[in-house]
Amino acid sequence: MARRLCTTELFSGRRVDSYEYIRRQEVRALVRGLFRRGGRAVAVWEHLVDATLRNVLRMSVEDKWSGCYGSAEGEEFRRAREEVFAVAGAVSNVGEWVPWLGWLDLQGGVRRMKRLSKVYDRFLESILDDHDQERHKAARASSPAARDLVDVLLQQLAKEGEADGTSSSPEARLTRDGIKAFVQDIIVGGTESSAVVMEWAMSELLRRPDVAAAATDELDRVVGRGRWVEERDLAHLPYIDAVVKETLRLHPVGPLLVPHMARENTLVAGYDVPAGTRLLVNVWAIARDPTSWPDRSDEFRPERFAGSAVDVRGQHFELLPFGAGRRMCPAYGLALKVIGTGLANLLHGFAWRLPDGVSPEDVSMEELFGLSTRKKVPLIAVPEPRLPVHLYAAVD
Repeated sequence: MARRLCTTELFSGRRVDSYEYIRRQEVRALVRGLFRRGGRAVAVWEHLVDATLRNVLRMSVEDKWSGCYGSAEGEEFRRAREEVFAVAGAVSNVGEWVPWLGWLDLQGGVRRMKRLSKVYDRFLESILDDHDQERHKAARASSPAARDLVDVLLQQLAKEGEADGTSSSPEARLTRDGIKAFVQDIIVGGTESSAVVMEWAMSELLRRPDVAAAATDELDRVVGRGRWVEERDLAHLPYIDAVVKETLRLHPVGPLLVPHMARENTLVAGYDVPAGTRLLVNVWAIARDPTSWPDRSDEFRPERFAGSAVDVRGQHFELLPFGAGRRMCPAYGLALKVIGTGLANLLHGFAWRLPDGVSPEDVSMEELFGLSTRKKVPLIAVPEPRLPVHLYAAVD
């Protein structure tokens, strides 16, 4: 049922397209914010994560909770989300490596998780209550229409209630707790991942000015300097697409994907794998394997995708940033739109350079492993506007 909801409702092509105006507005807000910096150095990550957080919250839980207008609810929600990422991404939990010490909770991770779970549950309950009230008002006026992903889930919950007594198994039915879990997964999975990929891409491009110049030339040729890049343009920007693919190859957000399990006894590369074995797929190592990527596999070379049929949608096992099969990320289509348009507009709107005294070789590419694989040293860069001034002030 969860897969069906994701495929046919939450992340269907129709639903994703219906939120294009939100993605467009948030890209405009991102470039306006950078423009106001007046050509001064910025912490790229902070701007990117703010934009992606507002984007996913507006699509999923409404403007009030996105913090777009400085609401108290939005700001408090953002702070809680940041702490959730910090705690959930911790990898040094002694109790998981030495189970008999787990009850001691030596690092306090379990206590923080329990406290945060209550905080998060309170937020999610408030969000659902708000949506219930709005849906009841809309129902009295006319037929309720889904405004965001929470509305879609609440409508499904109502349908499940109406279908009571059917052959559906109770375990497969959607519950209020199930909706909260969906919303939490959408926020966690959709916020940081896109920002991580874009920051890695910008870091690689600043280390390779020739690649950045080639991408900018393509944007000038296809889009021109009289407007911003739209999602419809992505199909005509093969080099930008290659930059995104190469970034996902070298810097997958989840280098080990989500845990998998062997459904039957099997033999892999001479190793017996019993049914029930937990499996971690190392897509980071697969994407750097010289056998599959013979042309300097550890280097950032987008041109390797020129004329190549290899894609990131789970059909080519040498490149699996979103996974494959039944456990593939259901929102990969949305992610590619957010990353593609965000990165294209950053390159189209600004000529990026490193701060004075910093050379391309000085850009740190160390990884910080947690809930996602972020840069250990955040990227600092200078955006210098390259389009007509009136475009930065334009409001959709």
